[in-house]
Amino acid sequence: MQDTLRQVHLTTYHYRTLTLIISSLTPDDEGGQNDNIESIIWRNDGFTSVDVSNFFARSRLSKLRLLDLTSNLLVSSWDRLASQTTLLTALRLHIGMSPPSSTPTTSQLFSILASNPNLRELKLAKAALPSDAGGSTIKVPLRNLKVLSLMGEFRHLFEFLHRLILPQVLDEIRLAVSDPTAEDISQGLAPYMRDYFQRDPRFQDALEISCHSSTYGLISIVVGVVCAQATTPAPQVSLKVALTHTPPQNTVEQFVVDLIAPIPREPVISFIADIDTGLPEEVLFAMPNIKMLSICNVELSKGFLQPNPDGPHPNTKLLPSLRSLSLGHIILSDGSWDHLVTYLAHQTSDSRSISLKLFGYVPGIRLEVVDKIKHLVEEFAYPPGSEVEE
Repeated sequence: MQDTLRQVHLTTYHYRTLTLIISSLTPDDEGGQNDNIESIIWRNDGFTSVDVSNFFARSRLSKLRLLDLTSNLLVSSWDRLASQTTLLTALRLHIGMSPPSSTPTTSQLFSILASNPNLRELKLAKAALPSDAGGSTIKVPLRNLKVLSLMGEFRHLFEFLHRLILPQVLDEIRLAVSDPTAEDISQGLAPYMRDYFQRDPRFQDALEISCHSSTYGLISIVVGVVCAQATTPAPQVSLKVALTHTPPQNTVEQFVVDLIAPIPREPVISFIADIDTGLPEEVLFAMPNIKMLSICNVELSKGFLQPNPDGPHPNTKLLPSLRSLSLGHIILSDGSWDHLVTYLAHQTSDSRSISLKLFGYVPGIRLEVVDKIKHLVEEFAYPPGSEVEE
């Protein structure tokens, strides 16, 4: 059957099974078979490595278009891949537990990329991201690329990124970095992304930002274009930061601010936040056209969603265009809903309407408070059973 196979997709925790199947597909002589395979997706989630080097060394893969290798796989025949593949449109390498000898060097990886000029999707994670790109001066053009996803240590990722000649715009870019310094973000990643957003005119249209962070040092910012038509390609940018050691709260807040800083502010109409540190005032003030705001893990306290009276904008509405507010998993700082009522009265003081939705865990709301809120908003939705008697 080997000459009739088009796709070989294998995922398992059992390394022996995977080894047997791949061995049965490996030709006895170099370049003997497998010339018609167009798609390879292999994932070994077991703890024992599976060596697939012989398969790639002995197969002729001139029609291969998709190569996806994930987790604990050993490959020592990267040079063979560079010489055999010329039609790849997608390359995904997520190598975790394999020893360094099985990961591609910068030279080998660049040879593969240069041999496949029609590549549209490139995803590299962990050990698949070369650690010696800083010593290389080679640059590889990827003129047809649409999707770029890189995950790894900041210095290695950024050095590799600067060796790629990318199109003016991409449909999707994902960068996930580990253990960056504040300077890495503010002086490295932020300027790079600012230039990227400026090059792509689609990010001047209506935007939605999704922001997630935790006190443990995990931060995620996703920026997407809100398309009026579902058939229109919607570009997306994802930036993630993982800090190994639990940082101070103000450090996490500053990382959030620095990651959001390169994003065009005026086009943002929707903001979704799930952050343990609270929303910095400067972030909201810089986005005056937000119409939809959703916040998870909300603490209702004095001055909720209002400017600091001692800050630079004491008498300004932070969200003048807001029309829809969603609050989830609510904490009452002093057991009172009065801070939310005060905010709603402030927000609607110019007769502009707003809708309010509560979701997730919601502390009991007295019926008197429910009536106050309903008189202030156009629509009020909350989980059934949240009302409590006086």
